[in-house]
Amino acid sequence: MNTRIFIPADMLAIALGANEIAVAMASEANARGEAIEIIRNGSRGLCWAEPLVEVQTDTGRIAYGNITINDVGGLFDADFLKGGAHEKCLGATEEIPFLKAQERFIFKTCGLYAPCNIVAYEAHGGFAGLRAALALSSEKIVDEVQTSGLRGRGGAGFPAAIKWRTVLDVDVSQKYVVCNADEGDSGTFADRLIMEGDPFRLIEGMVIAGLATGAQEGVVYLRSEYPVAKRVLETAIERAEAAGWLGTNIQGSGKDFTLGVFVGGGSYVCGEETALLESLEGKRGIVRVKPPIPALEGLHGKPTLINNVITLCAVPDILARGGAWHGALGVGRSTGTLPFQLAGDVKYGGLVELPFGRSLRELVEDFGGGTRSGLSVKAIQIGGPLGAYLPPHLFDTPLDYEAMAALGAGVGHGGIVVYNETTDMRQQARYAFEFCAHESCGKCTPCRIGSVRGAEVLAEDTPDLHLVDDLCEVMIDGSACAMGGMTPVPVQSAIKYFADDFGTPQRVAAE
Repeated sequence: MNTRIFIPADMLAIALGANEIAVAMASEANARGEAIEIIRNGSRGLCWAEPLVEVQTDTGRIAYGNITINDVGGLFDADFLKGGAHEKCLGATEEIPFLKAQERFIFKTCGLYAPCNIVAYEAHGGFAGLRAALALSSEKIVDEVQTSGLRGRGGAGFPAAIKWRTVLDVDVSQKYVVCNADEGDSGTFADRLIMEGDPFRLIEGMVIAGLATGAQEGVVYLRSEYPVAKRVLETAIERAEAAGWLGTNIQGSGKDFTLGVFVGGGSYVCGEETALLESLEGKRGIVRVKPPIPALEGLHGKPTLINNVITLCAVPDILARGGAWHGALGVGRSTGTLPFQLAGDVKYGGLVELPFGRSLRELVEDFGGGTRSGLSVKAIQIGGPLGAYLPPHLFDTPLDYEAMAALGAGVGHGGIVVYNETTDMRQQARYAFEFCAHESCGKCTPCRIGSVRGAEVLAEDTPDLHLVDDLCEVMIDGSACAMGGMTPVPVQSAIKYFADDFGTPQRVAAE
């Protein structure tokens, strides 16, 4: 019987030499007369250990981390095919503390098999949610989503069921489901990992969304920097159609749903849903005036449900296990789990899925292992480049929508970037303005001009912080979308909590 070796085929692992390692493994095994089967699986999310090579043994999978092509011969010498000791052995994969301490549901099967192996997906419980949905009316599906308390994982945390019911209630023949996979926030990679490693979960969630809203056509709006995800998704769509889980007459139900992939042009602002729709229609990606909202008049003027990747990937379990199950996870109105992403100066960067309610300190210290540099943490930014910078005395705040909002911060897409004590927070605030100036679609003056002027003021030897405050107020109140409206969040939090970096006394007492 061939020994199975799992080597990730996601972008990070490939960038670190996974393809070359796979070739070398096959060559070495052949030279030694060893019978192996190499499976290119999805990532387990242990980015700090990539390329992570796993070997299937009689006692389970054994992991070896940070493997290079130069390690291949030594691994065979160490009898790694039987889980032999080696300096890069991390032990049983499921017992690695970083992984074992998580509560994975969305990512529970990512990395267990080849991404487009539909038989393996079904064997691990895949399509159970879609089976359940096919037996329910559209109203009942939306009711389960409402009971679950699921909120959009793209940033705003808007209740998913409200969007779904709004689209359902419009009585027209043509509706759309659009997946916003334009993952542009710095420090985020959960969408990429799930699309590259477990694409059928997204497909299943989108089909369920179609059944719930009466839409028969869907599209994944994918960012141009994700060529591996594009290839994997397109292959998975073909296989789902061939297996009867997608297309016409799904599993003999008489219900239809087709799905395609659209690649954007690299604009950050196209993460905003109306700019995304403009791009999908072949126009320049600039925001639309609302109302009308996309749920009423979206793609091609038709009712359109727009959710991001992780929101849709939470749906299969909700239908399979029931909305009440999902609603019992997390805290308060922040139900379910969120795949947090650790990046920046952190020892163990990667994906950590947990129910809402855990703290930044737990994530950065218990999972992240503190800073990679060994320096103390000065600030943590959560929610992408337009998220707030939080100081150490706030690291114990629960990670949920309401607790973060009370600080003027947000959970966002779950991206967490760690900054050490050497970071100049004035420069970080200036970067927020510069980022906005670079990425602005240019439609509204507060965003287009305010961001440029803000960067100029913070570049001065003695910046006029009162002027910065005025600029922020105008951008918040007058911008057409969240691009300009949220740029002040990192700026104001940096000034509030790290005033010394701006050459001024602390303006707000420690909370």
